[in-house]
Amino acid sequence: MKTIAIKVKNYAGNVSIVNNNNLSSRVLNILLWSLGTLSVCYVIFLGTMVFNIIERKALEMENRTLTNDVADLESQYFTASNKIDLNLAVGMGFKETQKAYAVREPIGSLKMISNEL
Repeated sequence: MKTIAIKVKNYAGNVSIVNNNNLSSRVLNILLWSLGTLSVCYVIFLGTMVFNIIERKALEMENRTLTNDVADLESQYFTASNKIDLNLAVGMGFKETQKAYAVREPIGSLKMISNEL
């Protein structure tokens, strides 16, 4: 029995399962690296959001100017379209066309062509 206890004691003394001496420093390093990584991600996301907000404001301003330009063009179009009448068209050389209708004959009126040789 003594020999088994001595063998186990010698064997257990040679085996190092877990080194707990620097476990707290490892945990601290992991936490600090995680904090650094998360802070970099936060800065990137915040910068992206600010850039998108500024870009949206610029696009809204451009949209307002384009809407005003379209409104001006519409008023010019309506002003010009009110000036057009039949006398102006005749003066520019346009003339009224004659109405031509296409008439379809009923299917029953088709003539059968026979080939007689």
